[in-house]
Amino acid sequence: MAQSRLRFGIFLAPFHKPGINPTLALESDLELIQWLDRCGYDEAWFGEHHSAGSEISASPEIFIAVAAERTRRIRLGTGVVSLSYHNPLWVAERIVLLDHLTRGRVMFGAGPGSLPTDAAMIGLSQSQTRELLDQSLDIIMRLLTTEEPVTFKNDRWDLHDAQLHLRPYSNPLFDISVAAVASPTGPRLAGKHGIGLLSIGATTAAGFDALALHWNVVEEQARRHNRAVDRSKWRLVGLVHCAETMEQAYRDVEYGIEQWFNYFQAVAAFPQMSMPGSNVKEMIAFINESGFGAIGTPDMCTAQIERLHAQSNGGFGAYLMLAHNWADQQATLRSYELIARHVMPRFQGHYQPTIDAVQRAQAARPALSEVHAKAVEAATQRYAAEIAAE
Repeated sequence: MAQSRLRFGIFLAPFHKPGINPTLALESDLELIQWLDRCGYDEAWFGEHHSAGSEISASPEIFIAVAAERTRRIRLGTGVVSLSYHNPLWVAERIVLLDHLTRGRVMFGAGPGSLPTDAAMIGLSQSQTRELLDQSLDIIMRLLTTEEPVTFKNDRWDLHDAQLHLRPYSNPLFDISVAAVASPTGPRLAGKHGIGLLSIGATTAAGFDALALHWNVVEEQARRHNRAVDRSKWRLVGLVHCAETMEQAYRDVEYGIEQWFNYFQAVAAFPQMSMPGSNVKEMIAFINESGFGAIGTPDMCTAQIERLHAQSNGGFGAYLMLAHNWADQQATLRSYELIARHVMPRFQGHYQPTIDAVQRAQAARPALSEVHAKAVEAATQRYAAEIAAE
């Protein structure tokens, strides 16, 4: 795959089985981020959800604040703040504060809010959330990029000469992205503001088919609004679990894949995530055969990234794995380690140089071995001559 260094990371909703100890579940999520930091992953994004019992992180900002204290270099993003739920002034204030507290490691991801059960509790319809996303993001970008007061009023917010009293730590600004699944809303806003795109449903049937179209929309809107956009700010989210063998990977996901499928089949009202399958065997087959993800070896993960690259028609900047808890914690950590060891080097310029070095050494070995053998023989003869002379 011919492109610049591909970044790797995760998109952590998170997904946990209802009824388990939530404190320990969240602690395991934090331990995962620490492990990714040690393994050299670039990014981790944290979700915001308020209902349905599985995605139990209500504030990505709070999660980032804790994770930042436990890690050294991995960048931490809101994946995503549901802008339709919040006053945009306070969203901007919180992300700027995190920018300072993390010394520039924070990333800001925005979306409309995906769970209808979240929105219903605060009197929002899904028909409203995308328009509110558009209005909120416009306000936030004005607050972050100018020092002009913002006055705005709609049915939910009333801002009077709003300004930030703390400017961002990052110069010129921290990384900002907007989420996309299948509709053009996210790509349109990414182009309008010259920011990144988080293609959360990149491997779903609808999301995969829309990949090239999405970036076309980004570029079209960027031209219309005189903005610059960069494919390195395009992040694609996919599904992966790796083990040393396919058989081991299949055994690993027996731990939790049924619960994950059930969440999308019967609980979350999120039609873009259509998940057929009534047992573990059928679920694994769907993931692997539909192209939705890869349950198996690191080579299968490599193949999925190559496939996404081809479909994107020009490349992207980061591959984020959706954290899913299909396997227990030990197998999950091992999966991310295998990807770091065997997949990441292929897309970051570290695989081929060592392979080439081996091939050069093999080609030169016969001649160099002969020279070496003669040198050893000559040294032995010299030593024997010195002893004889004494």
